Amino acid sequence: MRCLAACRYVLALAIAFAALGKSAAADDLYRTQAIVTGQGAAERARGFALCLEAVLVKVSGEPRLIDDPRLVPLKEKAASFVAGFDYRDRMQGIPVHDEQGTRDRPFDLTVTFDPWKIDAALRSLALAPWPEPRPRLAVLLGVRDATAAYVLAEDGERGLGQRQSLAAAAARRGLVLLLPQAAVLSARHVTYRRLAAMGSSRRRALARESGGEAALAGTLVWTEAALGWTARWHFSWRGRAYRWHLRGVSFDDAFRHVVDRAVAVLSGHGA
Repeated sequence: MRCLAACRYVLALAIAFAALGKSAAADDLYRTQAIVTGQGAAERARGFALCLEAVLVKVSGEPRLIDDPRLVPLKEKAASFVAGFDYRDRMQGIPVHDEQGTRDRPFDLTVTFDPWKIDAALRSLALAPWPEPRPRLAVLLGVRDATAAYVLAEDGERGLGQRQSLAAAAARRGLVLLLPQAAVLSARHVTYRRLAAMGSSRRRALARESGGEAALAGTLVWTEAALGWTARWHFSWRGRAYRWHLRGVSFDDAFRHVVDRAVAVLSGHGA
């Protein structure tokens, strides 16, 4: 049992690391997922609409398209933009109970859209695809929870769930995020306290050593009074500095929020 648990842990680490450093292929920009209930036509149409919005945001780099009323007519005919789709049963391997039909089971609906049609839809919204290659960001994040303080590392012993969540947030927007390796942090004597006090020139140097073109730096602190995490971020790009913060959120929400803000800046749509 211990061996099995260890193998699963190593596999999860490998998946998280691969996702964080992976460049977004052109096809990936036009592909995304939504969770649907069953494989019926109504749920599939809902999933197509959700995926269409997500792909328009990912391809354009414009998070303000989320819930934009101009998307309503496009989402109503989302199926016309679809090049292909498939399902993955999220409860695969779990037997169907007597009182539960397959239509009640949750599925990952993966949808691939026609690039030409997506680009045309963006032009109709006075937008254009955010061209590749996209900038690579090194994430320099100090984390303090109820028991410890550490710097999130690509191969660190702590923070597996945070690495996976960060990778998912980056993939959702077609952004490449990188984390420093534990050996680099150790050699540079980078701790939670020292990272928080680090100047911009040292952050940029650490980002370059980690393979990034810029540094997205911050802290993530568990705040008992807020029943959630307090996240503070600072980011510089092309001579401008940006700061964001959130309080009382999950780290999933903290990562999705900062990735959207960074994407808006990098794509030229502003913060």
